Amino acid sequence: MISRISLTAFRLLRYAAPLAILGAAWSCRRPPASSGGPYGEIVAQAIPAVEKAVGLPFKRPPRIEVRTKEQVRDYVLKQFRDTSTMREIAGQAAAYKLLGMIPDTLNLPALMTRLLEEQIVGFYDPETKVLYIVQGSPKESAQLIVTHELVHALQDQYVNLDSIQKLTSDNDRESAAQAVFEGEAVYEQIHAMLGPGNLAVEMPGGWDRVRQTIRNNQSAMPVYASAPMVIQETLIFPYLSGAEFVKDFRQREPNRAPFMDLPVSTSQVLHPYEFFGKRVAPTPVSFAHVAGVTPTYQNDLGEFETRLYLYQHLNDADAASRAASGWNGDWYITFNTARGPAIAWASVWQNPAMAADFYNSMQLVASAREPARYGRAEQVTTGEVDGRPVVLLVDTPAGVAPPIAIANVRLGKPR
Repeated sequence: MISRISLTAFRLLRYAAPLAILGAAWSCRRPPASSGGPYGEIVAQAIPAVEKAVGLPFKRPPRIEVRTKEQVRDYVLKQFRDTSTMREIAGQAAAYKLLGMIPDTLNLPALMTRLLEEQIVGFYDPETKVLYIVQGSPKESAQLIVTHELVHALQDQYVNLDSIQKLTSDNDRESAAQAVFEGEAVYEQIHAMLGPGNLAVEMPGGWDRVRQTIRNNQSAMPVYASAPMVIQETLIFPYLSGAEFVKDFRQREPNRAPFMDLPVSTSQVLHPYEFFGKRVAPTPVSFAHVAGVTPTYQNDLGEFETRLYLYQHLNDADAASRAASGWNGDWYITFNTARGPAIAWASVWQNPAMAADFYNSMQLVASAREPARYGRAEQVTTGEVDGRPVVLLVDTPAGVAPPIAIANVRLGKPR
């Protein structure tokens, strides 16, 4: 992982290596040729394998340094203290609480720190250009870490990995980019360690076993297992869905590096035909100025988190995936009212039938959430903006009239 977990719940742990995820490669791995030695020897052996798997040479030797768990924790806490980071986390946490995706009592920074301590055994930092390994990592774990993180170091020598941090106002695009970076690290790590054409991955059902191993390993970790569903799925998305996207990319474009041509939405990651065929780009969504409404935070969910929202409340994965599949863009804002915080979330859909499916699902969500029980009022409406089907959710404290309507939604305009 590249020293920060992307998007939504995990912006700080950018490119770190969760041992449970790396372990999926080890579970399918052939016995090593030698018993190994210091980290330097592991790196020397891994570099040519990574170069061969990715299809690109290192421009310069990567730097490797060892850090204690305490030093890794201090690094994360330092990131927490950054004002812009705290503002971003607070904004996203407030939105997810208003949408019922995480509990009102959840302390997100504390949870993120505990997840890091539980899972992270190494990371690559694009700012310092250094691959860090946690001191005391067993040799087998170190080999996994080094191989995964070397892929990130190689990526960083051809594109600026740190640049995705600047996409904080476009959660969907950031998630899509990180899915490629992390997905390629997982996919190429497996091939670097197993060798090309290894039957454990290439035979029918092989990749399904990798997916299930990753999920099983993650679920066995107590902090991860106790985290809200949206946190779990957000954490694992770039590794699972990202690796599947890269697998598809490699089959279609064997001579191109996936990170040289990034998808711009989680929809393109989930539905590769939207990327490889006639590309379906998201439609920018925004809100016109409304008197008395001052956004306290704004961002998008993208198709993936829209799917998670529906699954959270309907508890039907297939229905959630189907209802979210027509997504073509969204935007939400949180704002304060005289009686408390509120949220408005607008989404645009590929066609009226898909919009109707999502609208019906949102009505079911409203019934399931029973907002009146919690002193809230929720209004879901649908209509057209510039000839496109739009669905709007406005959630306010009870007794507050929704200040935003379909007429306030704008499509295709700069935010």
